[in-house]
Amino acid sequence: MKVPVKVGGRDLTLSNLDKVLYPDFGFTKAEIIDYYSRVAPVLLPHLAGRPLTVKRYPNGVNGPFFFEKNAPDHTPGWVRLATLPAPGSTKNRETIDFAIVEDLPTLVYYANLAALELHVPQWRVDDDGEPLPPDTLVFDLDPGPPATIVECCRVALMLREVLAGEGLTARPKTSGNKGMQLYADWDCREEPSTYAKRLAQLLEKEHRDQVVSVMAKKARPGKVFIDWSQNNPAKTTVAPYSLRARERPTVSAPLLWKEVEGCERPDELVFTAPDVLARVEKHGDLFGRA
Repeated sequence: MKVPVKVGGRDLTLSNLDKVLYPDFGFTKAEIIDYYSRVAPVLLPHLAGRPLTVKRYPNGVNGPFFFEKNAPDHTPGWVRLATLPAPGSTKNRETIDFAIVEDLPTLVYYANLAALELHVPQWRVDDDGEPLPPDTLVFDLDPGPPATIVECCRVALMLREVLAGEGLTARPKTSGNKGMQLYADWDCREEPSTYAKRLAQLLEKEHRDQVVSVMAKKARPGKVFIDWSQNNPAKTTVAPYSLRARERPTVSAPLLWKEVEGCERPDELVFTAPDVLARVEKHGDLFGRA
């Protein structure tokens, strides 16, 4: 069943609204569109200017999915696109037409495509669609079992202190999966991956029983891998407030530092879409604060 709607003055056709995309939670496409519509005021500023990569799950989180960078052929003409080089494209494209999600109609358009996960780089494009220097530094903290997000929180506190010593203010969020990320505004003092790698190696040297800075899986059990490579311009990280394709509709949720400091059990930092809407109503955009 198709439902014509008007969103922000744009005409859209929504489809399969009663389709359950999170079977274990009974969460439907209509509820996904509702979540993204309601969280849009705090989400859109973190997507603005950033080329979008999505993970689409047309048959739900238990079905096959695909990454999509190139805007679909049926993308409405009013969706902002940026045509950017595509070095190493797996589809042999020279360029990719990336969507730039800056308004509610575009966000709803993608939610209707079952684009559950929204991923963006640490840089933006200018008004002409040309890439700007990176404006964000990110550290992806990935726990190697049996370590959990509890151990990630301890490493996050160490990293917060190191960054503060460098004059950078860290902001924490969950990944919506097993780990978490720390972000900081970036001033291009040097190449960001090189800088992030150096800090990761510093913490590994000081806390070898807790931290690892190398990719090798065999080095990770019981430790937290600080993935500094997310700062590569070709890479993306899940956006703040994005859903994740887990058993439940978990969200990459911005955190209060006191939540990080006090975390004792992994389930304390698991937030679903309804949880995050309640948090936004209470706190506003935690990721918008320095």
